[in-house]
Amino acid sequence: MFHEWRDFSTDSESYSKQDFEALVNDEFVAMMFLNDEIPAYIWTTNYVCVIQRSTRMIDEISITKIPRNPVCA
Repeated sequence: MFHEWRDFSTDSESYSKQDFEALVNDEFVAMMFLNDEIPAYIWTTNYVCVIQRSTRMIDEISITKIPRNPVCA
């Protein structure tokens, strides 16, 4: 678990803290890596973002935003 942003990239895109925050429209809190250079989970103020690889041949990701407090979603 890291509370400081670590830049990461796929075959077609690089993700900085500013880029990610603009993409999900929320403020970064923490990220967790599972033996990989791409994070598995990223926590923001209002969401937990699940990061999944989209394909095997080309390194791409998809981001699923899950509300941290479903009552407020």
